[in-house]
Amino acid sequence: MTLPELDVAFIGTGANPDEPSVEGFAMAYQHAAAYGKLDHCNLVGCADIVRENAEAFAEEYGIDDDGVFEDYEAMLAAVEPDIVSICTPPATHSDLVVGAAESGVVDAIHCEKPMALTWGGAKRMARVCEEEGVQLTFNHMRRFGEPFRVAKRKLDEGAIGELRRIEYSWGNFYDNGTHAVDMCNYFNGEQSAEWVIGQLDYTEEDVRFGTHNENQVLACWEYENGVYGMAATGPAEAVTDADWRLSGTDGYMDVHLTDKLAVEVYSTDPDDCEKLAFEEMATGEETCIDLAIADVARAAATGQPTELAAENALNATEIIFAGYESARRRGRVDLPLEIEDNPLESMVDDGQLSPTAPVGE
Repeated sequence: MTLPELDVAFIGTGANPDEPSVEGFAMAYQHAAAYGKLDHCNLVGCADIVRENAEAFAEEYGIDDDGVFEDYEAMLAAVEPDIVSICTPPATHSDLVVGAAESGVVDAIHCEKPMALTWGGAKRMARVCEEEGVQLTFNHMRRFGEPFRVAKRKLDEGAIGELRRIEYSWGNFYDNGTHAVDMCNYFNGEQSAEWVIGQLDYTEEDVRFGTHNENQVLACWEYENGVYGMAATGPAEAVTDADWRLSGTDGYMDVHLTDKLAVEVYSTDPDDCEKLAFEEMATGEETCIDLAIADVARAAATGQPTELAAENALNATEIIFAGYESARRRGRVDLPLEIEDNPLESMVDDGQLSPTAPVGE
């Protein structure tokens, strides 16, 4: 099927894609490379508050000089893109998404993760885009990775019976966790959670892209269909041997991403307690971001749904902020979540948590 052409622009190009750090990954470069592989997408503009960054990005991807800006609103007015990719720190996402949606220019916005600095900001972005008729997506591109696709297919085929619990042990609960919880939701058919309970430790400062991330979390939640989710970050990552473990009535499945790309299926039958399947994957030519951007552009061109829709991102973000809110309340949090802030940031701001700067800083 021939898709209509789409003009694409970028807000926040970043400085150096060859030196990623917790200050910035220059994700716009990865977005642009993915759009550039699509015949129906034309790169027409970019904006960065540091003009030199925008100029370097434009040179890399063949964007004309008259498409380079420091002010994103001026860029939108000048080049009138169909899609805009927002690749700035999470604290800026809400205002930028709302500003782009209300410009009356764009049809679709693809934003980097995590969704927003606060729960109120996340809800605001989704609400405004819905009101303006703008497709809003978030770069939870992990769900396009082959291990996750293979695991979901095996799960749907009944490899471990009926799903009962999903555990993840990887990274943290906010920056990495937005991917990890999103994957839990993906495995469970995008179900919403009913409640969350959690506890955290934050003794050593960990600021990623301008936002606080805990040192350790233990969290549990229940989905509307009775499946349980569990998260263990920091030292508790050793809870399982896998990055994700899916437990069912007839067995369990381990999904590996960080150390190896593999899916393992085990039986829990006492008479047949062994590994039933092992599937290792090599990294293909198409990256997760290539597949995610292609899905976003396809949806923007056709009006068809996309897995990366704001509704799915909200499900993951609500669980994360509810986990932090549970630590603040010291009790279970029933959903929907009735707060506006980011409880972890608030606990740091009001002195409930006082992380010390890492040694050497």
